[in-house]
Amino acid sequence: MNDWPEGWTDDNRSGNGYGQGSASNRPESARSMPHVQRRPAPPQQRPAPSRQPQVPQQPGGYGDAPEYDSGYNTGQVYGGGQGGRGGGGGHGGGPGDGGYVQGRPGAAPDWRRRIKIGALSLVVVLLAVSVGTYFWADSKLKRDVDLSKVIERPKAGDGTNYLIVGSDSREGMTSEDKKRLHTGSAEGKRTDSMMILHDGSNGPTLVSLPRDSNVEIPSFVGSESGKKFAGTGRTTKLNAAYAEDGPELLVRTVEFNTGLHIDHYVEIGFGGFAKIVDAIGGVELDIPKAFKDKYSGADFQAGKQTLDGQQALAFVRTRHAFTSDLDRTKNQQKFLAALASQTATPSTILNPFKLYPTMGAGLDTLIVDKDMSLWSLSQMFFAMKGVTGGDGASLNIPISGSSGGNLLWDKAKVKQLVEQLNNDEKVTVTGN
Repeated sequence: MNDWPEGWTDDNRSGNGYGQGSASNRPESARSMPHVQRRPAPPQQRPAPSRQPQVPQQPGGYGDAPEYDSGYNTGQVYGGGQGGRGGGGGHGGGPGDGGYVQGRPGAAPDWRRRIKIGALSLVVVLLAVSVGTYFWADSKLKRDVDLSKVIERPKAGDGTNYLIVGSDSREGMTSEDKKRLHTGSAEGKRTDSMMILHDGSNGPTLVSLPRDSNVEIPSFVGSESGKKFAGTGRTTKLNAAYAEDGPELLVRTVEFNTGLHIDHYVEIGFGGFAKIVDAIGGVELDIPKAFKDKYSGADFQAGKQTLDGQQALAFVRTRHAFTSDLDRTKNQQKFLAALASQTATPSTILNPFKLYPTMGAGLDTLIVDKDMSLWSLSQMFFAMKGVTGGDGASLNIPISGSSGGNLLWDKAKVKQLVEQLNNDEKVTVTGN
């Protein structure tokens, strides 16, 4: 008997017609497949437990079948690596990986990149603040002095010469301020102190010009009228030049009597001086000898002490407690050097809570020439700081005697001093 269904022949069993239909007109019926007994599979060796955290098995699994691992629990993405999935590649971002890479969950952040970005951002912010501060401070300077009006000027030498003037201007001061600072209420303004600061390659040199110096008033052009006034050879006190026609005539008189070219002019009044000192929290000074002056309000004991604005102004103005105006100029030199030294420090420059009040107090009250830049002013300030340190020097202009209460300059020594400054040489001349 044929074990195959009806219509099947041995040819069908041989496979000649399997999968190709049958030659019979009758449709092919369902095949009956004999039962085949499989041998039991050998027990499988379970792999060692993975150190990576296992994903919990979801409900609806397939009995005791091994848990399906798609590879996503490691962050791996299978792509077209070398040899495909079964070819031993496909584990990383090497050549031929089809653009797929293996992720690194929990990897440490790229601190180098973050530090670079942070540093760059900080530089940009600091640059913007610095530029903004520069233009803010530069706009506060009062460029009221026009040195182009000064005639017959001496030739400029090496280095830079600043004429620094302390005036008795009470502009902007209230009645209470005048009383507290013992300034009185005199109208107008006069020069209370005058100094030449030379900044050169051999260190800064500060030369005080006593207000009672006997000088000749030369020919000049009026700063307001533009009218030329011929020189008559008359002599008077140096501070009279300022009282007669302001800063321009003062510069003209200093240049005429010294032969030294003045590059920049800087003036500060009583109120501004006191404000600067208060803004930096006072200036520490060592006063060698106690003295008192009812006119300036000075009352100092000997020794180290911190002077506030009112005390500092009294210290630099006092003249009645001394036998000569030369003693006062020495006090002025000493104080200005201490002021510059204690202001140009990191604790002031890098502290905006001290820097901006100090700059605001000082720049608002400074009067400078039209060519003075904020950079030139800072150079002057740091040169003033160097007067008491390094190669810096300070002296009074050499005096040979007096006449009618006016101090007479030692012309030979003054000429030698000016030559050394013009040639930017080490100053060997000594003053009184």
